[in-house]
Amino acid sequence: MNVLVFCGSRSGVDPTYTELARTVGSALSTHHCGLVCGGGSVGLMGVLASTMLKLGAPVIGVIPTFLATSEVMLADCTELIEVPSMHIRKQVMIDRCDAIIAMPGAYGTLDELFEALTWLQLGLHDRPIGILNHQGFYEPLIQQLDRMVEAGFLTVHNRRLVMVESQPELLIESLLRGPTRPVSESVLKKT
Repeated sequence: MNVLVFCGSRSGVDPTYTELARTVGSALSTHHCGLVCGGGSVGLMGVLASTMLKLGAPVIGVIPTFLATSEVMLADCTELIEVPSMHIRKQVMIDRCDAIIAMPGAYGTLDELFEALTWLQLGLHDRPIGILNHQGFYEPLIQQLDRMVEAGFLTVHNRRLVMVESQPELLIESLLRGPTRPVSESVLKKT
């Protein structure tokens, strides 16, 4: 099983974020999971990938050409896939994974998370998706999702498409159980 992890290309100011990346890498390896990631060598992404490689777990990196030519590429991935654009990067990463985790990050992490959620909502994939809410990092985002439900823009059913856990082990175990809903159920039933 391969788990796609979206996370920061920076490490953040709190050293617990770096430790979290190591913990997630260890937990994924313990569950015999491989990693699919953005193929970068910096920030949480680099720490996570390096941890898994040190533990002997496979790491698939997917990197757009414009980033592959810079020094940020993780050269020692088990498999490194170069793609022409950020959009194709997301498609290939999702195609190559069985589950998705969002760790702390910034714009890129949120872009990837919401595109994956939108595609799940539309039935374009069936990968379970989870947010790792380390030390409440994603609490404002979770509140915003709930606000979208209250305002009638997001159904309760579709709100449940994303699992939220604060502990890596609990999130990984939940994701390994599979999708949060049957893919055949259409988001377009209620408009």
